Amino acid sequence: MVCEEITMKASAEKANILALGKAFPHQLVMQDLLVEGYFKDTNCDDPELKRKLTRLCKTTTVRTRYVVMSQEILHQYPELALEGLPTVKQRLDICNKAVTEMAIEASQACIKNWGRPASDITHLVYVSSSEARLPGGDLYLAKGLGLSPETNRVMLYFSGCSGGVAGLRVAKDIAENNPGSRVLLATSETTIIGYKPPNVNRPYDLVGVALFGDGAGAMIIGSTPTVPESPLFELHTAIQNFLPDTEKVIDGRLTEEGITFKLDRELPEIIEDNVQGFCDKLLGLVGRDDMGYNDFFWAVHPGGPAILNRIEKKFDLWPEKLSASRRALADYGNASSNTIVYVLEYVIEESLKRKNEGKDGGPDLGLILAFGPGVTFEGILTRNLTV
Repeated sequence: MVCEEITMKASAEKANILALGKAFPHQLVMQDLLVEGYFKDTNCDDPELKRKLTRLCKTTTVRTRYVVMSQEILHQYPELALEGLPTVKQRLDICNKAVTEMAIEASQACIKNWGRPASDITHLVYVSSSEARLPGGDLYLAKGLGLSPETNRVMLYFSGCSGGVAGLRVAKDIAENNPGSRVLLATSETTIIGYKPPNVNRPYDLVGVALFGDGAGAMIIGSTPTVPESPLFELHTAIQNFLPDTEKVIDGRLTEEGITFKLDRELPEIIEDNVQGFCDKLLGLVGRDDMGYNDFFWAVHPGGPAILNRIEKKFDLWPEKLSASRRALADYGNASSNTIVYVLEYVIEESLKRKNEGKDGGPDLGLILAFGPGVTFEGILTRNLTV
């Protein structure tokens, strides 16, 4: 159902997502084959840990993922598969190069879909939780794309799973406050920064092995579209909230052995307890708190199946409402900040499929949501322009 009030308020100065792009490393991991490969690579033969990872691989609902880690890397850096060695330098050498290559490839695909030259990009927002260097990956991406030295750059580091939507919120603000600007948002992540052998004292490591993937995503954001641009989503209102005293719920630290994560098992419940108040606040800002939540489409970062299940239950959503998120999780795993790009692609694909079948394209208004360290909630009310 088209929201008439929002449609009337939509104007040329609203930011639009004008193009999407993605890229992945060459290694495709089949979830069914992951356990044996991982334990072989790390020279571990603990039967209980194997059974645990096998169970986790089934419950994550992931089918395939792409990863930077390879036999060649392990051959060159065998210390990455050993316990307790200071390997942060080696990891960053690999990660810094890999995220730049993937970000360039995703951005080039996005620019091609956009239809305008890279020289028209005025701003760059770069997001990653997989690298650490000075200057940052934003500069290497700009150089790799041949962007003008006058390009204004913003870098968001270590925002985790909420980073992609945080970057979109920042890009929206830039586009709407700089007439004629075109903002490239690029995200790029690899799990090598946290790759470790299995250990009974680090149970969350196995969750990461079963859930996370690598890749990159890109978007072009701008207001007042012109030929040959074909807007995909119109971005209305974006908000961010953090939950006080929850900073230890998602706890990540960069150590001499790379990044170590601790994730509280209560995270899905914490999100469930707070997500409706957050969404009500977002809709209330534009006077749309009278609509039912099944009247929207949903583009939720798939942090894991438990989070999606709890959101579905909390809002009593129809099963198809989270299908784009579940498909992205199954095909790519949780690829951190990148994943929202993959979800939005599936939202468009499903809308166009319904239209091609002679059906209604679905709701034009929707919610883009992500949850990250803090615990931080990111939300954007958006309109699907492909419906």
